[in-house]
Amino acid sequence: MKRTVIFLSIVTALVLSAAPSGAQTYSGGLIDKTIAVVGNEKIKLSDLENQIHDMRAMGYATDRNARCEQLESMMESKLFLMQARIDSLELNETLVEEQLEDHVNRVRTQLGGDEAVEEYFHKPLYRLRQEWKTMMADMTLTQQEQSQIASTVPEITPYDVREFMDSVDVNSLPEIPIKYQLRQICIYPDREKAALAVKERLLEIRERIIAGEKFSTLARLYSEDPGSARKGGELGMASKAIFWPAFSDAAMALKPGVISQIVETPDGYHLIDVIEKKGDMFNARHILMKPVYTSEDREKAFATLDSLKTEIGNGAVTFEMAASFYSEDPASRTNGGQVADLSTGSAYLEIDQLRPADYRAIKDLKEGEISEPFETVDNEGNTGNTIYKIIRVDKIIPAHTATIENDYSDLIGYVRNTKQMEALRTFLDEKIKTTYIVIDPLFKECEFNREGWKEKFRSE
Repeated sequence: MKRTVIFLSIVTALVLSAAPSGAQTYSGGLIDKTIAVVGNEKIKLSDLENQIHDMRAMGYATDRNARCEQLESMMESKLFLMQARIDSLELNETLVEEQLEDHVNRVRTQLGGDEAVEEYFHKPLYRLRQEWKTMMADMTLTQQEQSQIASTVPEITPYDVREFMDSVDVNSLPEIPIKYQLRQICIYPDREKAALAVKERLLEIRERIIAGEKFSTLARLYSEDPGSARKGGELGMASKAIFWPAFSDAAMALKPGVISQIVETPDGYHLIDVIEKKGDMFNARHILMKPVYTSEDREKAFATLDSLKTEIGNGAVTFEMAASFYSEDPASRTNGGQVADLSTGSAYLEIDQLRPADYRAIKDLKEGEISEPFETVDNEGNTGNTIYKIIRVDKIIPAHTATIENDYSDLIGYVRNTKQMEALRTFLDEKIKTTYIVIDPLFKECEFNREGWKEKFRSE
């Protein structure tokens, strides 16, 4: 929805002209003031600007409408928070601490360390942690209240689904994307041999660095991490929590200038050169190399898969039995090669759940047909390990508008979500009507999503 533009300079001018006598200045030269009161909760201009500041620090876009959108979100959160306190919801302290640490580590990594964070926010880190912890606690209670409201929606019955289908325009029904039911037979290349080869290459590079060649130069030439290779392998000051444990442990144990031994992570094999360490943060260079497989590996795997495809086609063995005996993928071999959604366990997969190479291999197949052998990657690490496979398409469900006959399980989730969102909307609309709310006219031109806010502006 289009919202009115409010630039920081406009905010400054209006606040300076309208600031009450008790207003106080804060970092950035603005006059702080209360811009909204929701029940017994206040929202200050500095609260809003800090939220915008946080969003920018985390790399989120803050477009022209950000302040209007953020203020409405903050006011809605206050309504949920008030109800959470009325309902005496118990705060999950463990979850708050986890969220706080995650937030702190991401900000520190984004900005490049503790000093950079303090300079950016113009506050010591301990104060920022206190403020962020309060924010996380409020957010956690808000989410708990939202979940409690959503849980009041009764269990969805077939009657509810049917009633929903009868009450909505057919054009507003959800679109069910094309889905596939697949089986696969997977063969890995000789990973031990390839790992030995890449280790030998890294040992040679390590010897060259020790002999006097620059780590950064060799990182540009040989590292397979495109993000850092162009910067000489440098990762930037970051929390150890964002890296694989093996990488972090090795880096934190190194002294600056000392080149690590080879470190293995799910992404491959690394050499690490620590530039600087501060507390639990470090800046390091690394050279990443991944196992390289030969054409011989590929040809051998393809020959095996070709042979299996022929045997299956001749009826000498079923695909399920061949997968159980020959596939090297532990997740599917025990189910006769059945591929499942890793998060839900569903046997039906949408296009965006498939690796690009997998989709290319099956996109022109009909039900019952088996792909040619192809190379793809598995789900290990950030980029996956090389693997060779064939896939049989067991079933294709074309993209279509949802129907109760074919998509009942999908519709249950859709109806449940629709009713839960309606419960949350109803809660907010009722609370806006019955709660004491005053909004500063500074934001009167904002086109808020909820009509009820229009009646809550303070008279100018």
